[in-house]
Amino acid sequence: KAAVILFAGGHGGLQISQSGTFTWGEGNFIVRTRHQFVERGLAVAVIDAPSDRQSPPFLGGFRQKPEHVADIKAVITWLKKQNNVPVWLVGTSRGTQSAAFIATQLGSKDGGPDGLVLTSTILSDDKGRPVPEMPLETIAIPVLAVHHEQDGCKHCSYSEIPRLMEKLMAVPRKKLITVKGGENRGDPCKAFAYHGFNGIETDVVARISEWIKQK
Repeated sequence: KAAVILFAGGHGGLQISQSGTFTWGEGNFIVRTRHQFVERGLAVAVIDAPSDRQSPPFLGGFRQKPEHVADIKAVITWLKKQNNVPVWLVGTSRGTQSAAFIATQLGSKDGGPDGLVLTSTILSDDKGRPVPEMPLETIAIPVLAVHHEQDGCKHCSYSEIPRLMEKLMAVPRKKLITVKGGENRGDPCKAFAYHGFNGIETDVVARISEWIKQK
C-alpha cells in the first residue's frame, strides 16, 4: 500500500540500538505510534540521527542540509526496493523541518517522496527557518497537515496554519486535519501535551493512514 518514514521532533537523536531499543524519544508522538502505522498496513522506517551525529546536537542544525537530504534519499530508495510502494515522509514538530525541507529539495522523479505529512508543524522559529518560510510552492506531491487547535508550543500556534496551507500552491491535493481534545501534560512543546496528540493518538494515526492510502 505505502511506506512511511517517520521523523521525530526535538534533537532527533533517538540513538537506536542494534536490538531496536531507543535511548531517547520513545515517548515522541511519531515514535510511540510507530506500531499503529504498521497495524494499518503501512511499512515503517523511523529516522535516527546518522552514525556520525550520534552525540549532541544530533540533528540540530542538520535538518536543512544537503547531507540530510542525501541520507533520506537513500532511505527512500531502499524502502522502494524492499516494498515497491509509494514512500511518504511523516514529520512531527522539529521533524517537520526535515520532512518539508526534503520535499522541497527532491521531486518524486528525482528519488524524492511520493507524499508528505506534517504534524504539529514548526510554524515560527527564532533559531532557524520554520516550515512556511521554505519554498513550499515547489512541492508537487500530496500534503496533509495535522494540527491540534490548542497546541501550546510557541513555535506551533494554530493561528499560523493558514500561512502554511496557502504556500502549498502546486500540490495535487492537500488537506488540513484540525484535532481537538485529549490530554495536556507537561511542557507545551513536548510529547504529552496537546502538541503530541496525547490521548488521541489512535484517531490521529487512523486519519493519517486513511489519507495516505487514498488514491
